Amino acid sequence: APQLSPEEWLSPHIPAGLRCDACHAIAFQIEEQLRRAEGKVGRRALSESDYMEVLERSCSQGWESYGLQELDGEKRLTGPGLLSQEPVTVMVTGGLWPGRLSKMCHSYLGEQGEAQIYGAHRRGPAALRELLCHGEKGPCA
Repeated sequence: APQLSPEEWLSPHIPAGLRCDACHAIAFQIEEQLRRAEGKVGRRALSESDYMEVLERSCSQGWESYGLQELDGEKRLTGPGLLSQEPVTVMVTGGLWPGRLSKMCHSYLGEQGEAQIYGAHRRGPAALRELLCHGEKGPCA
């Protein structure tokens, strides 16, 4: 199992070295939830109240399928939408990770705003990842 530092083990926040991975996980989950909701209305744009509800639900979901994996001494977040380094390694899930991801997701809704996030989604998955993760203040910049 990965050896966790006190910050990785106890902090309520995502450790700095894992924020880029966390951002990609969040962008993936938001994209999936919005795509599903649009599929129910025939791929049309969602109303403001609908996309706000979907975004809130995206951030409030259980994030239990995400965890920490270590390969060659490097810790990486792993789960749906993230590249897995090795199919057979020990992964630490649960604990503080679901709450940390939910908190970070909600912070994006507050910082960027639902309308801007939904607009980026409408332009495509790359635009949403660029907005959240790779922009000027993004964790992957």
